[in-house]
Amino acid sequence: MQTAANATQMVLGRRPVPISVAHRTRPDETMKALVWYGKQDVRVEEVPVPAVTNPQDVVCKVTGTTVCGSDLHLYHGEIMQLQKGDILGHEWMGVVDEVGPEVKTLKKGDRVVSSFQIACGTCKYCKEGLSSMCDRTNTSRVQEKMYGQATAAIFGYSHFVGGYAGGQAEYVRCPYAENNLLKVPDHLPDEKVLYLSDIIPTSYHSVVRADVSEGKSVAIWGLGPIGLLAAQWCKLAKAKRVVGIDSVPERLAFVRDKLGCDVIDISTTKDVVKALYELEPDGIDCAIDAAAFRYAKGAMHKVQRALSLETDTPEVINEALRAVRKFGTISLIADYAGFANGVNVGALMEKGITLRGCGQTPVQHYWHDLLKKVESGEMDPTMILSHRFKVDDFRELYEHFDKKDYGLLKVFVETRFSAPAAEGTPMLSSFKEGRIEPSQV
Repeated sequence: MQTAANATQMVLGRRPVPISVAHRTRPDETMKALVWYGKQDVRVEEVPVPAVTNPQDVVCKVTGTTVCGSDLHLYHGEIMQLQKGDILGHEWMGVVDEVGPEVKTLKKGDRVVSSFQIACGTCKYCKEGLSSMCDRTNTSRVQEKMYGQATAAIFGYSHFVGGYAGGQAEYVRCPYAENNLLKVPDHLPDEKVLYLSDIIPTSYHSVVRADVSEGKSVAIWGLGPIGLLAAQWCKLAKAKRVVGIDSVPERLAFVRDKLGCDVIDISTTKDVVKALYELEPDGIDCAIDAAAFRYAKGAMHKVQRALSLETDTPEVINEALRAVRKFGTISLIADYAGFANGVNVGALMEKGITLRGCGQTPVQHYWHDLLKKVESGEMDPTMILSHRFKVDDFRELYEHFDKKDYGLLKVFVETRFSAPAAEGTPMLSSFKEGRIEPSQV
């Protein structure tokens, strides 16, 4: 898939954008970064430190980064246009270290969190508050051909979304920095601020797009970090019932015991739809798919994916289409990237269901309000923070995160520029030293 997609891009050429994807580097300075080499082959290497390349750039020292469930799509080579040497990572924060000549609102030493997407701030979509649909940062003709239009670029997430170097590193160059970096108050620790880069706004966006409100019932497929925080947002919205669907015992226990949700364990429940109707006889009002395309259940879709007859499996979508009430709403926040066979389009039409693709979350649209919720304590992302590691452990971290070992849920990854762990957050673990602290979740 990578070879074909990259060859297609070579034939089609790049979409023109007004900034450089490749960055300049600082002479004689290196940093540690996680580099993609192939399926299940990621390596921490010493690479050149990026430098300001375009006038609106900022280069930051990274003080906090992490691994996202969507990064596993890269780990398994399931996202198109990955290339050997790509630096991964789309969730990061840090301290401004170098400022381009056209940057006026940021200065060296400012503490900032980055949006996972790269948006210009001035195109039609950005002006409408839809930063994830920016027209002026993504160079992928392949995506444009597949989708009819290209979406915004994303840090460290393949050339299908621009090919920009990512944040699982000690330094990052941020294009259009004034639009893509948010200054954060000093009294909030990195462990609370980092997740404004993605999972806090993304989980919130999934709930908004599912039309969740007081008195409604909600089912959430997939209890990774997005699903868990979505469950919390649903509770804050006063949903009458929230049902978490997963197979990982620790995650099911978390939403049941700490958030007061009902749970369905798919490892022991064969018919999820039947179980949902037993809880809500009229059907679920709102459904959120936070599970993603790679979790094929049935043999047919496993075979089709193995033979590249489909890229994505529709099984969760079909369960939601059957389980949701007539004229109910489904929001897809999980990553779907290509084509799925056998979608129950009849149920979609005849039941009058709103099946809503959330798109990548327009982070900047929600940033300021959500920062206030973190400051007030209404949303505390550290409730799902399970472990802390150093950047040196990234290779092993991907491997064990993929296997869901050690109760890994959401991690904080520190660099040489990080502050000590904040009070009440996980102590440092190390795969290399064989010292894994118990999960704090």
